[in-house]
Amino acid sequence: MGSLAGLLMCLTGMFALQGCAGLAVSESGSSDERPPAAVLPMTIRTLNTEHRFTQIPTAAVAQQLHALHVGEPLNILAISGGGSGGAFGAGAVAGLTRSGSRPDFALVTGVSAGALVAPYAFLGATWDSRLLGAFTGEAADNLLQARGLGAIFGSSLYRGTPLKHLVEAYVSDSMIEAVSREVDRGRLLLVATTDVASGQPVVWDLGSIARNGGPSARALFCDVLVASASVPGMFPPVIIRLQDGGAHQEAHVDGAATVPFFVPAAFVQAPSEAFGRAHAAAVYVIIDGPLAEAARTTRLTARGVLSRSIDAGLNHLLLATLELTAATAQLQGATLHYSAVPAAYPYLDAFDFRAVTRRPLFRYAYECAQKGRLWAEIRRTDNDEGTAGRAQLQKVPCPSDDPFIGYFATR
Repeated sequence: MGSLAGLLMCLTGMFALQGCAGLAVSESGSSDERPPAAVLPMTIRTLNTEHRFTQIPTAAVAQQLHALHVGEPLNILAISGGGSGGAFGAGAVAGLTRSGSRPDFALVTGVSAGALVAPYAFLGATWDSRLLGAFTGEAADNLLQARGLGAIFGSSLYRGTPLKHLVEAYVSDSMIEAVSREVDRGRLLLVATTDVASGQPVVWDLGSIARNGGPSARALFCDVLVASASVPGMFPPVIIRLQDGGAHQEAHVDGAATVPFFVPAAFVQAPSEAFGRAHAAAVYVIIDGPLAEAARTTRLTARGVLSRSIDAGLNHLLLATLELTAATAQLQGATLHYSAVPAAYPYLDAFDFRAVTRRPLFRYAYECAQKGRLWAEIRRTDNDEGTAGRAQLQKVPCPSDDPFIGYFATR
């Protein structure tokens, strides 16, 4: 992040998730009756035909998805958070269409800014023109509207209304209908938020909301997207009202507060009846920012050292998640294709939402994807060396050519 805004986001976010928000929201039910979240299996919050949410184990959802794609390799796309860096993911998706190499993704997941790209990536090439408008237009230029003195007593530095209106402008009734149709084709769209009260990630099945939400589908769909992109401390939490056997409401913020991106392991694992690489999953990860920040001068002040320390911690979390995903993919015989913004790219402020900043990044990712230089790849090896396939390093400064990104594939 590297900015005062980033520091304030992290500090206020930590307070919001741990203490302050507890004054307004609390866990439903007694905490004494629940096992620690760390020992619970990962679940997906799905809206059923009775308009009630149920928590379904990831393994069960993965089994259903595999059953709908018998005999097919499962293509999975995960898009990370990154603020204005979301333009990188958007440009990459559109560029893959242009190159003719865009897979038909059976599963798309998104977090934060990646959650806003995810519906377009899920819906396919016919939505690319709207993807271009959403991530290169000027509607987001005034996204950060300070609350003034209200920030002292409120839950955020900036107003939440501009982000809400921005999402609502692009999530149309036709998008909801299109997502529902894709769900009927056996595809899955998942987005993560962070529950303020529990401090745990929540994975939402947006396809089930589009399909079973009825008249409230669009509003609920928007609420989840806005929540996933609401950086704690920067934007206020989003209150989401649920009907899951007893009406209650929860406050949710940015999914990236707990997970930088996510690829549920159950989906990577091939069904027991499938044999051979023809049925192995192909995992694609788009990271809307750099894997590592370039070295920079850090003032030895409390603010400077703390800001740099937070940056380092978040970066290590990102790398650890990518390494875990790579290990899971290799263990299951899957391939992992990943991309990130090279450290050599001009400094990217995640909170600079001006179109003049987003457009060049969109175009950069678009052109690299069009040229076939978007991905670095970790693939299964069938030889005795036990080493990962190396990404070819070219002279053109695209993600697949970046020395650090390529080196990561060989670690």
